[in-house]
Amino acid sequence: MNIYVGNLSRDVTNDDLRKVFETYGKVLSAIVIKDKFTGESRGFGFVEMSDNNEAKNAMQSLNNTILKGRPMNINEARPRVDKRKKFIKRKRERRY
Repeated sequence: MNIYVGNLSRDVTNDDLRKVFETYGKVLSAIVIKDKFTGESRGFGFVEMSDNNEAKNAMQSLNNTILKGRPMNINEARPRVDKRKKFIKRKRERRY
């Protein structure tokens, strides 16, 4: 299961995120999203866990807990939507 973790402090690293979630089960990946120009954290990340039950338990237990001074906002991640494809599709449909 892929988990969205929001409201992260700019000081949180991938390892910090992994350590917090590993107490609830096996973590496949833990990534803090960074700005591509500045390299600074954008304040959110994703954690992927192998077992859905462990992931749900971690989500319930860790939601609104403090990590490096800020309460984490944890939800199940939604699939990514490619906004660019939507725009191109609409543009092609407008034929006069």
